[in-house]
Amino acid sequence: MEPPSYPVYPIFLELAGRLCVVVGGGPFAEEKARGLLAAGAVVTVIAPEVAPGLAGLAAAGRLEHRARGFQAADLDGACLAFLCAQPPEVVAAVRHEARRRGVLVNTVDDPPHCDFIMPSVVRRGDLAIAVSTHGKAPALAVRLRERLEREIGDEHALFLRWAGSVRGELAAQRPDFAERREAWYRLVDSDVLALLRAGDEAGAARRFAEILGVEPA
Repeated sequence: MEPPSYPVYPIFLELAGRLCVVVGGGPFAEEKARGLLAAGAVVTVIAPEVAPGLAGLAAAGRLEHRARGFQAADLDGACLAFLCAQPPEVVAAVRHEARRRGVLVNTVDDPPHCDFIMPSVVRRGDLAIAVSTHGKAPALAVRLRERLEREIGDEHALFLRWAGSVRGELAAQRPDFAERREAWYRLVDSDVLALLRAGDEAGAARRFAEILGVEPA
């Protein structure tokens, strides 16, 4: 039986220290630039003029602003490019140069000219949940994200922080992978998250240590 096919391949990228180019200077460009900066990317914005928020980021040295139109060399060394509210001739030029350089392009609100789709994301510390409709109904993705935001609280961020703090010690104490996996599932299926949600951090920590045999930090 042939496996099912899907329109996109979901993936989370490590962008720390990598160059990403944003072509455009309006609100959408600022949104993309801020998201990239939060991921540790090196950001260059290409636009004759930019919104005050982008100007402030440039003045603070958070990103580079090239106050002109797009040039092919702007993509040298880039891994991603974002096109925000650009005319068709600029979209065509950027996509042409991006293909030559192997740079993936996202064109805001223009799925046919996207190499990748930006999902609607819920973040709780190290937890990231992405929702995509492949550009067919972004409003649905937003509503699903809002539902998840109501159901998934900050307790998940603390849970993950604790989990990360004990992974090394737990591996040393329980070198058998199957045994560790069983312990992790017992933890995830336990009442630790419910205790955190109720504000009983001390009780949650005791229960956490009882299940794994390791104190969370």
